[in-house]
Amino acid sequence: MTDENPRAVIGANRPPDPIDAISAAYDADREEAESWTDGQKVETEAQMKAVDALRGSMRQWRLELERGQKSATAPLHDIYKTELARWTPTIKDAKRIEGCLVSIADVFKRKLAAEKAAAEKTAWDSVNKARREAEDAARVADAGNLDAQRAVEAARQASIDAEVIAQAAKRDQVKGMRTVTRYQIEDYKALLNWIARNDRDAVTAFVEGWAQKNHKTVKADGLKTWTQKESF
Repeated sequence: MTDENPRAVIGANRPPDPIDAISAAYDADREEAESWTDGQKVETEAQMKAVDALRGSMRQWRLELERGQKSATAPLHDIYKTELARWTPTIKDAKRIEGCLVSIADVFKRKLAAEKAAAEKTAWDSVNKARREAEDAARVADAGNLDAQRAVEAARQASIDAEVIAQAAKRDQVKGMRTVTRYQIEDYKALLNWIARNDRDAVTAFVEGWAQKNHKTVKADGLKTWTQKESF
């Protein structure tokens, strides 16, 4: 009895790769183009026409690949956008709640942080005072006077105890606080002059960026513009 269904072969049901399918139509032109692109420049009009024809073919190959890429990735991109949109409102609400909580505690935290900073400063002032007193006591104490030596030791221990307190004050910080650096431009001209003197690369980058953006529409001192033909 003859089996009407051919035996399954691994990979037989796999659809062709669209990249390969698109590229197959341009294999001959691609190989020809590769033979031309060895660094040798075009020298005749005939060569130019041949290269232009190949360039047109390679452009069409690229455009078909880009369309294929877009077609292949569109469903994935739609899934990505759908999931992004699904999660975003809840994430935004969580962030909104965070912001409100930060806001209602901000004034008190600033006040408490200032108080703790003042307490830490006082503690370190006490350390410095106790250290000076211990050094002064050690310098003038009679080596043969027991009471004087006991006083020196007491002063030294007082300095140590004061530093322990100061270190504890240093660690006692308000949680959820950070140091930020703000700025305000008070004199634009003065700042521009300073940047020109001290950061010429920044000025150069700005000037080049401005010229690139505006050279087609603005006639400015120091800026030369012209048109020319080039291949594309």
